[in-house]
Amino acid sequence: MATPREETEQIEGQTLSPHAARSAESRGRARPEPPCPIRTAFQRDRDRIIHSKAFRRLSHKTQMFIAPEADHYRTRLTHTLEVAQIARTISRALRLNEDLTEAIALGHDLGHTPFGHVGESALDAAYREFDPSAGFHHAEQSLRVVEVLEKDGEGLNLTHEVRDGIGCHSKGMEDLPGDRSGTPTTVEGSVVLYADRLAYINHDIDDAIRGGLITAAELPTECTTVLGDTHSRRITTMVSDIVAQSAGRPEISMSEEVETATNRLKDFLYDRVYRVAALTAGESDRVGRIFTQLFRFYVENPSGVPGAAEAGTDGPEALARRVCDYLAGMTDRFAAQQFQFHFVPRRWRGAD
Repeated sequence: MATPREETEQIEGQTLSPHAARSAESRGRARPEPPCPIRTAFQRDRDRIIHSKAFRRLSHKTQMFIAPEADHYRTRLTHTLEVAQIARTISRALRLNEDLTEAIALGHDLGHTPFGHVGESALDAAYREFDPSAGFHHAEQSLRVVEVLEKDGEGLNLTHEVRDGIGCHSKGMEDLPGDRSGTPTTVEGSVVLYADRLAYINHDIDDAIRGGLITAAELPTECTTVLGDTHSRRITTMVSDIVAQSAGRPEISMSEEVETATNRLKDFLYDRVYRVAALTAGESDRVGRIFTQLFRFYVENPSGVPGAAEAGTDGPEALARRVCDYLAGMTDRFAAQQFQFHFVPRRWRGAD
């Protein structure tokens, strides 16, 4: 009698697109494991990511605004969930493997720093001070989280397809479709790459309007004419266009008109929102100071970093790597607390 997993694998073989990844044909894990009788390999990966410590910390990491006082601004966790929702919608419409898509989407930002992209740039600079040949990028760190850091150094032992999608999910400021040589090896991974861009463009516009950085009327007319003038209409247009352009094909794409408008909106956000927000609030200098001083402190005092004392015996580069891992894994509030604890004078409590 077939197990639930085997039945699911049979259904995948009968119903998924010829271009979809199939659980039974996964390239496997770095460390072989007996298969689960109930869950497919990709379902198992999804569950491991959801139950990881790094995933839980996303709820206290910045998406765009640092420590917003209002309740409705996005965090790194809500961004991740929106990416997963958009990606699953696209995958279902194209008859791709939704479980693989969801696992990649849920894991794609596990390595992001506190304080958002400002924090990423600051940690990169602080890290290079101690190892000029190194550098920090959140996609590479997300892969490091699932391969090395989770479960006290064991990693999550995810399948090749999920790890590949996580490591190749980001194109930075590059336009879509960009250089396809760095795209994921599965179509599902490419779906997440596009869904990530769609999600942050639209929810960051929403948050920027809510935060008073821009108004809806300031959005480029050539973009709203093509994509729509509301959050819902823009996402519907983008998703529908991807489905129409990608159906039956081995790669994900957009029509020229929608792709151009999407790239234009991305550029608008970088020029009018991200840079302005950082400069107006002085965030870049403050976050840079936090990372620079904490990095130096932990290199000089490795006993404060789990595992750093042992890493120090392997040389300064290994110690810097461990400190970088520790800082990248912090939430916004924990990083701020550590800075205050180590560098802000405390009241002396002597006897009366």
